[in-house]
Amino acid sequence: MTEALTQLAQRWSARWPEALALWSRFTKLSEPRWCFDRKDEARELLTSSFAMIRLNDQAVVISLAQVKESGLEEFPLEVMGHEIGHHVYCPADLADQARLIARIRRALPTKEKHAGLICNLYADLLINDRLQHQAGLRMGEVYRHLGAGSQDRMWTFYMRIYEILWSLPRATLATGTIDAALDVDAGLGARVLRVYARDWMKGSSRFAALCFPYLEENDGDGLKKALRGWLDTASSPGNEIPDGLTEMNEDELDGAIHPALDPRVTGLEGDASTGKSMAGDTVPRRRYRDPAEYREILKSVGVTIPDDELTIRYYRERAVPHLVRFPVREIPQSTEPQLEGLDGWAFSEPLDQLDVFESLMVSETMIPGVTTVQRVYGTTAGSLPALEPVDLYIGVDCSGSMQNPALQLSFPVLAGTIIAISALRAGARVMVTLSGEPGSFLSTEGFSRDEHAVLRVLTGYLGTGYAFGIHRLGAAFDGRTKKDRPAHVLIVTDHDMFHMLTERKLGVDGWTAAQKALDAARGGGTYVLHMPPAWSTEDCKRMKEQGWDVVFVTEWEDIVAFAREFSMKKYTSS
Repeated sequence: MTEALTQLAQRWSARWPEALALWSRFTKLSEPRWCFDRKDEARELLTSSFAMIRLNDQAVVISLAQVKESGLEEFPLEVMGHEIGHHVYCPADLADQARLIARIRRALPTKEKHAGLICNLYADLLINDRLQHQAGLRMGEVYRHLGAGSQDRMWTFYMRIYEILWSLPRATLATGTIDAALDVDAGLGARVLRVYARDWMKGSSRFAALCFPYLEENDGDGLKKALRGWLDTASSPGNEIPDGLTEMNEDELDGAIHPALDPRVTGLEGDASTGKSMAGDTVPRRRYRDPAEYREILKSVGVTIPDDELTIRYYRERAVPHLVRFPVREIPQSTEPQLEGLDGWAFSEPLDQLDVFESLMVSETMIPGVTTVQRVYGTTAGSLPALEPVDLYIGVDCSGSMQNPALQLSFPVLAGTIIAISALRAGARVMVTLSGEPGSFLSTEGFSRDEHAVLRVLTGYLGTGYAFGIHRLGAAFDGRTKKDRPAHVLIVTDHDMFHMLTERKLGVDGWTAAQKALDAARGGGTYVLHMPPAWSTEDCKRMKEQGWDVVFVTEWEDIVAFAREFSMKKYTSS
């Protein structure tokens, strides 16, 4: 058996250049990774197909044992050309695969978990139609071998589309019952493929809307069985996350349009781009998707990263367009480097510190750690003032009135992410505390330069109590001296803070705790209050008298604009 598979690998390998040329003589992909047994398949992560292309590294993987079991030994160009098509044509890369699934999910209400299956079927149709028509390959024969006379309704619908596309007699590939409704659906499917062949991203949702009723019978299990596992982009497991997935394209929300209502498919007068669903209701326009949907799409393309890590990635990506350089303070005098001499350079030290010229002066033969040297620098007073970043303390109200940032977009968390990353990029240290008092709190271990640690806390959720616990500031600022770098205290909360300021803990009320922390921080403080400015004017006046800036946001969306302006307005150099 092994010898037979070795010979099969040699025969197929010899046809690989020919398979590449089916798409273009400029197509470049490494030769497939041949699997001879289950152990090889497990190593290459081939789990649900006899052939696949991994979209994260563009590696084609083929199980020769499964090819032989399926009776496909005489179809090397068909199988390999098909896998190359996923790289050249559809979906081409992991980012487009994710965007395809995002559109398809919108056309599969309650059946979103099958978006990967429908995505694979759609991409296969596009590729196979091109290979059959333009390259003259026997794609129909491949499916005849795979189907084995299946009577499954979804398989019959899928095969009937191929029969219409390739002008094959009825029941050539579709061996199940073909009633009038199925025949109409298949005709619409064929039209979608041809009309949207060059705009296949937009056509994907139309195809998914056609498939939806056929998933009701058995969730596509009969079709999967007939395909014998040829789901070659359904699983590309890994930790690569495509960028730009938090944002939706303008036409994505038109995904519920059934092809029977699409004038590009039917040829009838009308407009399918009005933003109306199949029910006729106006679709609300959103520019970004929610964190929960973002995570589900990534899981559908095989990303195995834990949910909390994906939430961090979501807010970080949403923050990037808003990032500004965090302001710094001038200190009286800077320092400049002063060459003091030479010292030995060891192999374990950074290569850029090696002084090659001086090492050659020591010996013509450079021996690391023996004859190699590096320059040693001291410092001397410079002529310009030095810039020192201001550390940042972010306290976020995480009480029951605040929504879970892992489920829906939390504007306070997004604003905190914008400010925190800006501060870290400028060299500042950041401390984050989530607090819902009385109840729970979560905090970083002091002021940190670790972006991941900061965002992990910031994107967490408590849902306890009613306000940010102002006494929590003591853990950050008690014992802080003038030797410590100044820090700005930023508190994001709502009107419940006024009640919290009157509460006493260990004999100290909230107002006193706030004043003590502000004095110790020496970098100013800001309350961002989710409330109209007219509320609690006396309390706000007292906040300002203590030295706090008070900013009002009547809608949480406004806090994003505040986050962008915060650095420049509050701590610009004089």
